Amino acid sequence: MTQDPRTAADKFDDEHYPAYTMGRAAEMLGTTAGFLRSLDEAKLLVPQRSSGGHRRYSRYQLRLAARVRALVDEGTAVEAACRIVVLEDQLEDARRMNTELNQRVQAGGLITTTDTDSS
Repeated sequence: MTQDPRTAADKFDDEHYPAYTMGRAAEMLGTTAGFLRSLDEAKLLVPQRSSGGHRRYSRYQLRLAARVRALVDEGTAVEAACRIVVLEDQLEDARRMNTELNQRVQAGGLITTTDTDSS
């Protein structure tokens, strides 16, 4: 097994670092371990595994789980809630990329194909 070169502080600042056990994650979300397993089965969360095979969750994964839980609490089926959360994340990523590209165009750092067309 290779050693992780990051310091403890680096790991806890990393929102993708799997710092939380299933029990702690369920407690923080006010839910059950079974709910977290259902998100794993739905392929929304793919927790890392400890050397003993126990699931470990990151802060990012806990935020996704909390969003799903809120939808489930409103009456949405788990599978549908997972799909909604995935689509919301994809939309957020697309908006962020669009903003970044628009800023580059405004700054003159990117030439679009319509700028170079002579027709």
